[in-house]
Amino acid sequence: MQPGVSFFALRGMPEVTAGDDLAAMIRVALAQAGISLRESDLLVVAQKIVSKSEGRRLRLADVEPSSEARKLAETVRKDPRFVELVLRESSEIVRAVPDILITRHRCGWVMANAGIDRSNVPGGDDTVLLLPLDCDASARGLREALAPERPAIIISDSFGRPWREGTVNVALGVAGYPALRDLRGGHDREGRVLQTTQIAQA
Repeated sequence: MQPGVSFFALRGMPEVTAGDDLAAMIRVALAQAGISLRESDLLVVAQKIVSKSEGRRLRLADVEPSSEARKLAETVRKDPRFVELVLRESSEIVRAVPDILITRHRCGWVMANAGIDRSNVPGGDDTVLLLPLDCDASARGLREALAPERPAIIISDSFGRPWREGTVNVALGVAGYPALRDLRGGHDREGRVLQTTQIAQA
């Protein structure tokens, strides 16, 4: 048998809510699609359904903005309650100008609004969704819950990138698969020693 790679988009996942057994829901969707899970498989899971299952959905009505959030909200022209959540999820403000708030998330990613958004989140404009507390831990937990196969898991989210149109997907959490391929110390085709090359495989 010739080696190869096959990709399948898993359809039929229902709306995910807090406390749902994500692994069980994935198994049902796989069965409905006629796909058998194997140990060698890699599942790319949207961050959004992980956040929903972990109860990371919040109502802005339950958020009391700080004075710092109110002041920053005037600059970026955003809801102070939303800005308060961004501050809680961030370790650093990278850029704050009208309509744009770029931060360093507490887990290290530089992103708009600390990854908080409203798209595809039931509950109206007053409801927002935060990233998982620890995406690597979420990936490990999902992988173990899919025993005995324990496929590799990548938790993925879409990022906008500076000075580029469109979005790209980024691995926020990984389990069972090397996120980086470290080539430092190896050689290129001309025999030069590679000093910094690390390939992002996830």
